[in-house]
Amino acid sequence: MGRGGHPKDRSGGPERKCIATGKVRPTHELLRFVIGPDGQAVPDMLEKLPGRGIWVSAERAALERAVNKGLFSRAARQKIKAPCDLCDTVEAQLAQRVVNLISLARKGGAAVSGYEKVKAWLAGDEAEVLIQASDGSGRGKSKLSTPYGGNFVGWLTSAEIGQAFGRQSAVHAALRAGGLAQRVVEEAARLKGLRVSHGGDAAGKESGTT
Repeated sequence: MGRGGHPKDRSGGPERKCIATGKVRPTHELLRFVIGPDGQAVPDMLEKLPGRGIWVSAERAALERAVNKGLFSRAARQKIKAPCDLCDTVEAQLAQRVVNLISLARKGGAAVSGYEKVKAWLAGDEAEVLIQASDGSGRGKSKLSTPYGGNFVGWLTSAEIGQAFGRQSAVHAALRAGGLAQRVVEEAARLKGLRVSHGGDAAGKESGTT
């Protein structure tokens, strides 16, 4: 995985064209939609729903353009309903997916929360990903640094991180290297595109890298 909350380069992986920007990008940087039975654009977070996929860059501006300009209908060559709250729906689904993945990592012993536990993992080079709440204290967060060669995720709320650990809230968390950590970073990068661009807080050691 790369620094700044971005997954490793996947040269040679599948690519698709964004209907809003016209750019061809790796699928892990895009959002897939399919046409539902009622003719509505349906987000496909797991990229497993049947039907022809319609792809949009994982950026709020791109998705808003696709909704407002009728680009789903143009891409499908038929009338497609795209609700005005589609961006918020996708953001919520992405956030829940990241929370669920972190929870799976926790159950497998590959994730911890709490300042002292995270600090110990960082000191012992056990952590691959540092996660800090967007609404946490800046002073407290500044005391922990992204692991060298690792990743930072800073656009989940304390309530969302807490949910992943069965707690009311949590500000600091860390993940060990592994498949789940990679998936968390990829899904979190897509969430960042939906969340940070409309006022979300991506504050953190590496979050400024794009």
